[in-house]
Amino acid sequence: MRVRIVGLAFVCALLLLGVPSGAGAEGTVPEAKNMVLLGTNDLQGRSAYQPTIHEQNGRWIAYIGHHGGTVAIPRPFNPLTGRNEDNGTSIVDVTDPRHPKYLHHIPGEPGIDIRGGAQMTRVCDGKTLPKGDPSKTYLLRSFGNSAHEVYDVSDPANPLLLWRVAGFSRTHKSWWECDTGIAYLVATPAGWRSRGVAIYDLSDPAHPVFIRNFALVGSQPGATGPEPSLLHGPISTGPQGNRVYFAWGSGDRGVLQIVDRSKLLNGPKDPTPENLLYPQISRLDLPPTQGSHTAFPLLGVDVAEFANDKADPKHDFIVLTGEEQEFNCRQPRQWTFMVDVTNEATPMGVSSWFVPEKSGNYCSRGGRFGAHSSNENMTPIYYKRLMFFSYFNAGVRVVDVRDPYHPTEVASYIPAINKNTESRCVTIGGNPVCKTVVQTNNAEVDDRGYIYIVDRANTGLHILDLTGPARAIADFSKAAGSTQK
Repeated sequence: MRVRIVGLAFVCALLLLGVPSGAGAEGTVPEAKNMVLLGTNDLQGRSAYQPTIHEQNGRWIAYIGHHGGTVAIPRPFNPLTGRNEDNGTSIVDVTDPRHPKYLHHIPGEPGIDIRGGAQMTRVCDGKTLPKGDPSKTYLLRSFGNSAHEVYDVSDPANPLLLWRVAGFSRTHKSWWECDTGIAYLVATPAGWRSRGVAIYDLSDPAHPVFIRNFALVGSQPGATGPEPSLLHGPISTGPQGNRVYFAWGSGDRGVLQIVDRSKLLNGPKDPTPENLLYPQISRLDLPPTQGSHTAFPLLGVDVAEFANDKADPKHDFIVLTGEEQEFNCRQPRQWTFMVDVTNEATPMGVSSWFVPEKSGNYCSRGGRFGAHSSNENMTPIYYKRLMFFSYFNAGVRVVDVRDPYHPTEVASYIPAINKNTESRCVTIGGNPVCKTVVQTNNAEVDDRGYIYIVDRANTGLHILDLTGPARAIADFSKAAGSTQK
């Protein structure tokens, strides 16, 4: 009891001095600014990638994609089945964010790290899909590096496989338009040289219809020369916005490509260089050391600075985030660029944002330090107000984007390590140096305003809420159910 009292007094003293609660105890306690932890789930100790949070029949369900297993634990134990299973997809009931309940695990492709698992998830309701069963909910996921699958998850504790399309390599982060059913399945199709999209009509999830393959020029069968940058993922604005924003080259040779959706879907499909360029509106190539992992559209922003200008003060932006891929700052730092696309033909970078390394001595903490991705849910609670960025050993960072010319961090949260957290090792001077450190891999928000982060180093799921001045920026009158949290 005396030890606990002394520890609490020490933490309180740090807070009174204005020192983050994690200072002096790096990694062993969380570090928070204008954020509070609500609940956690260990995800059975699996390395996690993408969370998708979906409301279905009054329940809120998190579908969480996983990388493959680790060398030490290639097939973690699932206590629900009593078996060791290849990492795949975790299904967690987060209706009560303070007490998330693990419902089911769908095994993925055998393999270690990026060579296995089922990293990506998208979810649509049958009542929204044009030809779906109104009583059902559907999960689209990648299967390791070789296939994409659709499951009936109407009962999230008992998912049923409906469809699988295989014959791919390097599958990755797809996009599914729930109102039209168009799905952009990220993969390298057979015969192609580089990763792009295989586009399907999934309006009837049990009976998909193939539309076309698409990638950068030089990726098509028979092309020669250097391999183009790999697609990480697209974000579509659907038929109303008629744009698809493609992010190519997640960790280097980054490319932002803006595509006319109608021309992409309805234009000539034979993969000639001319046909691949036909739907392109513009392309922005980043410096060779900078990546393009997530291209998030921030459209129709009222920029206060331009309120009295004769021109329309509304501007369109793409929030372009690269992915750090090396440990201990051995790669050029990846950060976030604000790209003004008001004139789509000539995208223009207008600002950038990153976490200063000295603010937490992050290079010496071990593991990756740098940007990875942003949230992708465009809930009106946060859209054009706040964005959430995963930052590996620097946790999740919350940025005020009301003025995209001057993005400003307003909140952050770095979870504490736990018994499942896996060490990250590098060789320095011929000797391995290992550190146990969180690696916040992805961040997402739901339509209630809760924030979800998952960890690449097996630390699990953390559900967060905003506090203080960061919370005041959000608009919780637009939360699901029109209730203030």
